[in-house]
Amino acid sequence: MAVAAIGTSKLSKDYGMGRGLFELDLRVEQQEVFGFLGPNGAGKTTMIRCLMGLIRPTAGSAQVFGLDCLHDYVAVKRRVGYVPGDMPQFGSLRGSEVVAHLGAMRGGADLKVVRNLAERFSLDLSRRYREYSSGNKQKLGIVLAFMHRPPLLILDEPTSGLDPLNQQEFYKLLKEARDGGATIFLSSHILSEVEHACDRVGIIRSGRLVRIADLDELHSIRFHHVELEFAPGAKVPIAAIRSAAGVEEVVVDGHIVRCTVRGTFEPLLDAIRGATVTNLVSHEPSLEELFLEYYQESASTKALTN
Repeated sequence: MAVAAIGTSKLSKDYGMGRGLFELDLRVEQQEVFGFLGPNGAGKTTMIRCLMGLIRPTAGSAQVFGLDCLHDYVAVKRRVGYVPGDMPQFGSLRGSEVVAHLGAMRGGADLKVVRNLAERFSLDLSRRYREYSSGNKQKLGIVLAFMHRPPLLILDEPTSGLDPLNQQEFYKLLKEARDGGATIFLSSHILSEVEHACDRVGIIRSGRLVRIADLDELHSIRFHHVELEFAPGAKVPIAAIRSAAGVEEVVVDGHIVRCTVRGTFEPLLDAIRGATVTNLVSHEPSLEELFLEYYQESASTKALTN
């Protein structure tokens, strides 16, 4: 069996009061795009910092391509492109100087690749780091992670601070890295981001890995809160909406209809076809809401089968 890109065994970091990471057993294969999904504070960043040798675990171990993350952290960092959840402060250094400094530590960076990345994200490397907006700091983090074409990318909330156009450019870059043979470990609290990019997803909650799911299972637990506004005086197809597959909790308030939609929107759109809809708003619930719904359904299923 080929060595795993990432492997952990009973990896734990206990901060006390129930906070931290607990007994994480995980294997990410080479050339896999693995999502690490959980609410803020669930332990995602703690796990990544253990992988990068930035903190010492309380117990257990972590390896990257067979290298121990604690004892071989220098060798690990040379094989990893890392976007941290919080960018370090580079003060008055210019973007180009940060690139040169970190590139030298990794054995050099291809300047042509650096220029291409900077152009794709409209990042001016001649400006000082302290002059960058939060979005530009995030762009620099992406350049630093991808510039040496590492075999493993560890990305902690990588699209934070990026506008929608730059998010789409990032997803293209991610696909190119994958097609080039890289392994990608993507940590996020945004379900749609993980769905967009990943093969498998590890779901973490309160410091514990509760499930490893494929994309079909993610789709099955996903739902949206939807608000439809119909034109005043227009006929509202209430019966069709209530009977549409996946549409639940329908509430009617005059010409406004609120409901919950599970899975695809197609049945709802079929139900309102021909009606005069003046506004449609869809809200994706937080991961905590999704998890609570998932666990409530799991508990109900177990109660029925017992």
